[in-house]
This record gives sequence, C-alpha cells and structure tokens, in this order.
Amino acid sequence: MDTLVTIIALLGGTAVVVGVAERIHLPYPVLMLIAAAGVSLMPWVPALVIDPELILPLFLPPLLYATAQRTSWSVFRTRWRSLVLLAVALVVVTVTAAAGVSLLMVQGMTAAAAIALGAVVAPPDPIAVESVSSKVGMPRRLTSVLQTEGLFNDAMAIVIFQAAINAVVAKQGVGWQVVPAFVVGAVIAGTLGFAAAWFVGWLTALLPNLVARSAITAVAPFAVYLVAEKVHASGVVAVVVMTVELGRRSRPQDSAERLARQSFWGIVELLMTGLAFGLMGMELEVILTDESIEIVPMLPTVAAVCVAVIVVRFLWMLAIRLLGGTEQRTAVPGTHREVLVLTWCGMRGLATMALALSLPQTDGAGDPFPARAFIIVTAAGVLVTTLVIPGLTLPSLMRVLRLPRDPQGERRRDRALAKRARDASLRALERAPEWASMPEPMRNTLRRRIGGLQQLLSRDDADLDPEAQARIHESLTVAERIMRAALDAGREEILRARREVGVDPEAADRVLHRLDLRTVMLDR
Repeated sequence: MDTLVTIIALLGGTAVVVGVAERIHLPYPVLMLIAAAGVSLMPWVPALVIDPELILPLFLPPLLYATAQRTSWSVFRTRWRSLVLLAVALVVVTVTAAAGVSLLMVQGMTAAAAIALGAVVAPPDPIAVESVSSKVGMPRRLTSVLQTEGLFNDAMAIVIFQAAINAVVAKQGVGWQVVPAFVVGAVIAGTLGFAAAWFVGWLTALLPNLVARSAITAVAPFAVYLVAEKVHASGVVAVVVMTVELGRRSRPQDSAERLARQSFWGIVELLMTGLAFGLMGMELEVILTDESIEIVPMLPTVAAVCVAVIVVRFLWMLAIRLLGGTEQRTAVPGTHREVLVLTWCGMRGLATMALALSLPQTDGAGDPFPARAFIIVTAAGVLVTTLVIPGLTLPSLMRVLRLPRDPQGERRRDRALAKRARDASLRALERAPEWASMPEPMRNTLRRRIGGLQQLLSRDDADLDPEAQARIHESLTVAERIMRAALDAGREEILRARREVGVDPEAADRVLHRLDLRTVMLDR
C-alpha cells in the first residue's frame, strides 16, 4: 500500500511541478527529480521499492514510443551520420574513457567492471534530453540531432553493459563479441519492430471501437520490448522501429484516431516522465544517504569520471564540427555555440540509474561484485552533473548564446505544407462528380472553407418550407461528402510529404493536426 500511495503522490506531484516549472521557466523533469529527492528525506515518507530489473521495461517502452512519434524514416535517412557518430561511436568512446579513468584510479577494479561502469554512464537519456531541450527554445535542427542520438544510444550501451556483466560473472574479459552481438540484436529487433507495426495495423483495422484502437498503442510498446528482450535482441530498437513504421502507415481517414492518440500519449508522456524522474530522485537520495557506502573517499574519482564524460562529449562534438564538412551534408553542429549546446545536452537519466541499480551483488564464484558501490555512486554523480546542473542552467545558456531559432523559417515550412494540403484539397474538390452541378455560391463557400477563411454554410434555414429545407439538407450532405474527400486528399499529401527527405516531421504533424481537427468539426 505504501508503494501505491507513493506512486499516486508522484503522479499528482508531477501536475503541480509542471505548473511551477511553467511559471519559473525551468524544465519540469529536473524539478521533479529535485523535489522527489528532497521530499524523500522526510522520515515519514515511505521508500519506493521497485525491482531494478523492472525499471527499464516499465518506463522505456512508453517514453520511447512517445518520443519516436515525433520523427520519421526520412529524418533517419538524412541524419544517418549523426546516428552512427553519436548513438554508436560516441557511446563506445565514452565507455572507453570512463573505464580507463576508473582503472587508473580505483584499486581492485577489473577491466570488465570498469567497462560496465562506462556503459552505465555513457548514454544520454532520450527522455531527459527531449523533456529538457524542448522547453528552452532550442532550434529545431539541434533538437532533431539530439532525438536521433537519444533514440538508439541506449541500445548500444545496454549491449556493452550486458556483455561486461557476463564477463564479470564468468571472470573473463570483454572481447569483440560485443560488435556482432549488437549488429545481430539490432537486425532481429528491427525485424520485430516491422512485424509488430504490421500486426498493430492489422489488429486496429479489425476493431471498430476508437478507444480500443488507441488502447492497442498503449500495449504494443511493452509487448514488442519484452519479446525483443526475450530473444536477446534490443528492445529499444524494436520499439523505435515499430513506432516510426506505424507513423509511416498512418492513413488520411484516421483523423479521430490520431487526435485521440495525441491526447492520450500527451498525458501518458507527462505522467510517466514525472514518475520516472521522481523515482530517480528518490533512488538518488537513498544512494547518497546509505551509511554502508563511504562516499567521501570516492569523490575525487567520481569527479574525474564526470569530467571525462563531459570532456569526451565536447571534444567529439568539436571534432565533428571541424572535420565533418558542411552542415547540410552531415547534419552536425554548424557553429562552436552549437557544439557547446549539444555538449551541455548530454544528459544522463533513466538508463544510467536503472543499469547501475541492476548490478548483481556477486560474481559467478560468489565473490562481491568488483567496485559495485563505486559504480552506483559514480552513476549518481554523473546523473547530477549531466542532468541536474545542465537542466537548471540550460535556459540561461540559451539566452546567453542567442542561437538563431529561425522562426520565420519554421513559419515558411508550415505555410508551404499548408499550401500543399490546400492545393490537393482544391484539386479533389474540382474532381468531384457533383462539383460542376453545384451552385457557384456553394462552390465559393467550399473553397473558402478549404482555405480556412470561414465556416461552412452558417446560414439559418429554420423559416424555410420543408421542401426547401430538404433541398438544402441534400446540398449540405453532398458538400460534406466532397469536403471530406478534399480534406482526405490534403491529409494524404501531408502524409506523403512527411515521408520525404528534408521535410520536418514536426511541422508536418502540426499541419496534419489542423486538418484532422477540421474533419472532426464536420461531425458537429
């Protein structure tokens, strides 16, 4: 019962913290972490005990699904260099640097345990980055780079972590078997993701109930994640692939379903993010106040690992900036100011805490796991250093750097997509068989409605005779049918544009959302 009460309190506290964060212009996830850590210090607050092995399966699938809905295959095709350089290569380099520092400074730490520590602190958390960066007015291009990195780097880190843990338990070294394990796991997970997307699409087509179809999307991320993990593939990759493929399969006539899903997942994302960061805050407090762990002697090494993690990310971003070529060709930071922002957004979060807490107590021979307490304390230190401090200071940093957001460019992109939708809708209107026989005023009204200028036929016909009312009703029915066909054509054009290289999925989603709302308004 205490656990249930704590969870409900964290969920309710999330709504309160969101309101406070909006007023003081700070990211609510960081405030939630700080508030939960502070409240958990009170003696009357019960400890929230969750099996560490359940943390990732509980939180990663829904939060990855919510985040991956904002991207598309075209973005991955455009930013594949960012994906390789940041989500794979940078994780490996960070693991190597953190492991090297630990081996040099910690007596009794084995190479496998050091690699496990590196895997714990290496991956920036996609949920943390998305939740913080989206609240500070960051240019969309940088946010897209961070999304591309964050959606896949957990997969690489988890594979390395599992290989290192197996090596510690077996008292062996970590070899190059990590590379084929990652590749094979990613291929299997990708296949599962495509299969799950097909199955979800097939199943939702059979369900007439809108709520039931939306509920399928709440179950699907957990199901594909667990299946992938069961077959020793990457649950992270499986969820992301399924989500992006479901977005690609979206149909023009799914307006009500898209609106329902957007509302549902907006609430889920907010509450699950608040709960996850609240849990991290409470676990952070437990680690820092654990009397069995002598934290003070560890601080110099913990600080060295934190510095190494930040410096490696900065140097890597700087190297990409200097050696990567033009921004258009490689989709990398274009200026030194962007290098600084992308470095500051290397925020660790849920994955770091969950992996650290999932460390076994002993190895295969029953001996204590090497430097387990140090790894856990280091994970907490890296989390505070890369999440709490940047989260609180990023708004000020963005104001100081004054990165150009190009709001005019965003509006131009929105207008261009809106024009494509309008033109497609007008073409569908004029192709309708009933179009030529309609009165000119009715056609003009429909044209204006497509352009969003005024409501469709808002005249009052209560005083007309029944025959005239029947004629108007018939005309309205025909007009509504044509209007639906026109809006379907507009949505189809935007969905086609969303799959094109160079089109921002977020801009396409905004225009699509407005078209969906117009369709729903026809039912009123």
